[in-house]
Amino acid sequence: MNDPIKLAIVDDEMLFLEGLSLLLSDEGKWRIVLKANGGQMLLDKLANLPLSDFPDILLLDIQMKPMDGFQVINTLKKHYSELKIIVVSSHYRSEIFGHMIKLGASGFLPKDCNYEDLEVAIDSVYKTGAFFSPDDYKMLASFVKKKSTTKYFNSLDKLSSREVEVLKLICSEFTNQEIANKLYLSKRTIENHRQRILDKIGAKNTAGLVVYALSHDVYIPPNFNYHN
Repeated sequence: MNDPIKLAIVDDEMLFLEGLSLLLSDEGKWRIVLKANGGQMLLDKLANLPLSDFPDILLLDIQMKPMDGFQVINTLKKHYSELKIIVVSSHYRSEIFGHMIKLGASGFLPKDCNYEDLEVAIDSVYKTGAFFSPDDYKMLASFVKKKSTTKYFNSLDKLSSREVEVLKLICSEFTNQEIANKLYLSKRTIENHRQRILDKIGAKNTAGLVVYALSHDVYIPPNFNYHN
């Protein structure tokens, strides 16, 4: 049996925080290792957590005071760059969505999402580093059309044909090992390709790679044309 995915939850609405914690605690596949009702409390608790209890994924609200979700992600990415973050917020709009992905979030869920969507998002982010629903792709399309991609990514270094091939497979939600198997390469080689792609385009994580691929027509989700 696999070890449970370790989760942290941050929200200044106590009822939502406790309710979500209780809901997720009932599932043996997840373990709540941290709860906080604000950004500073989160940072304080993270600093004192033993490594064995450090969360795999953080579920984070945006609308908090005095430290909002944007500030929290900025701080976390400086000190805990490997922590995967899913934003769970009522403010589910393309401008906020795109900006949160650029900052380093791995996924975005509206607070009124159903349990199945939450479950899929957590498992997808844990496995592949990103989660995008069909509605997310529509919002990303709007974001990409409105924003200059040069503002959000470095495009000076062109990707090699192999890097483009790897990027397409990353966007198709294959893990490093699965990509390695498909391309008859080692997992370590794929990890190196992934890091070089991140460095070249200036993305922070897998979700950023997907935004880059969409905006440069490297990848289009199945049955979806985001230029329409």
